Amino acid sequence: MIVEVAELDGMSRTDHLAAWQKLFDEPVPDRLSMPFLRRFLAFEIQTRRYGGVPRSVDRQLQQVVGEKKRPGSARLEPGGRLLREWNGVTHVVDVVEDGFRWNGETHRSVSAIAKRITGAHWSGPRFFGLTRAVGK
Repeated sequence: MIVEVAELDGMSRTDHLAAWQKLFDEPVPDRLSMPFLRRFLAFEIQTRRYGGVPRSVDRQLQQVVGEKKRPGSARLEPGGRLLREWNGVTHVVDVVEDGFRWNGETHRSVSAIAKRITGAHWSGPRFFGLTRAVGK
């Protein structure tokens, strides 16, 4: 049962799931909304019928992706110092040649220190304010 794109609008969720199974030979990933599922199926049906994105467009897209600059963490040089207050205690981390020194111990990463301080898995750069939160 390969459907036409125009038919997708009138189909039930069960029909969409069956179309997905037929197209991809695997079950639908959990928690896909109906609008997303419909758009994804429509794109796949069109791609299989008419081909994918033209090579010239694909090359342009790859150029744009390659040009994007990813925000990086601050460069930490030996002699630098990180401060973070956590639960009323100020934690001082010194950047040394072979890692990061905190409470008299040297650690390979600030993430390891953040985990020791909080007891939970944290991104060390995020915990110490070296990166911005997504969406800010």
